[in-house]
Amino acid sequence: MQVVLHIGAPCTDDDRLIKSLLKNRDALASEGIAVPTPALYRDVLKDTLRALDGAPAPEEMSRAILEAGRVPEDAERVILSDPRMVSINRLVVIGAQFWPMIDRVTRSLRNLFPRDDVEFMLGMRDPAALIPALFKGSRFRDFAEFTDDMQPHALAWSEMLVRMREAVPECPVTTWCNEDTPLIWGEVMREMAGLDALHPLDGVDDLIEDLMDPAGFRRMQVYLKEHPPETETLRRRVVAAFLDKYALEDALEEDLDTPGWPDEMLEEMTAAYEEDMDSIARIPGLTLITP
Repeated sequence: MQVVLHIGAPCTDDDRLIKSLLKNRDALASEGIAVPTPALYRDVLKDTLRALDGAPAPEEMSRAILEAGRVPEDAERVILSDPRMVSINRLVVIGAQFWPMIDRVTRSLRNLFPRDDVEFMLGMRDPAALIPALFKGSRFRDFAEFTDDMQPHALAWSEMLVRMREAVPECPVTTWCNEDTPLIWGEVMREMAGLDALHPLDGVDDLIEDLMDPAGFRRMQVYLKEHPPETETLRRRVVAAFLDKYALEDALEEDLDTPGWPDEMLEEMTAAYEEDMDSIARIPGLTLITP
């Protein structure tokens, strides 16, 4: 069996990716791809992870996780998703690192299914937006206290991903930028499901629909139906053109407070994040999905 572990990151897609895939649950099930409802298995997965403390799971414990999610015995691929599979919000950034514990946790996650092929998938986000979003979703009330031990300028997703690849070299890793998801949503969904490019799926425009004027979105749907693109790249160009023309201005802006952080600092963090993509693209065994 192929087991896909979608590990977040927290404050990226907010469970929307798995919800889009769930729209196709029956169709995917007919192809041997199981998309269980997260509420059924998340607690069992976490409890099993804690109980094993990194040790390989006996077959009955691996099976118990799948049974909790009501995964059919004949499933060939199963998708398990939890943005807090690695850590709670407060522990995503510590010091100069994303997920300092990623090597230990990914080995433990891999060992939940030691007899199966395991893949990891995760979305990244600009730390200038991620950190305030993590704060907003935490129990903290003071931003300075929340960020007290963080070194925002030193953060690099590539550093974390290298540690992750070294920890589980036998497990493919697929990642993408959260900022790109409106244009690559369908590709991310297909990659997670293990499907070919342009395989028909419902929900590939879920994010775009939220960002566009309803009339403009309907025009785009009609155009795509009358002029079906031959490749995913061509489809992205069409979607980008319609988004450029019909985007809802407020939908593209997110108001996140960063008291004490000047605009210059935020701009530097964003620039470093964008430059880091070149390093990420060169990591062996890792796939970076881009528009």
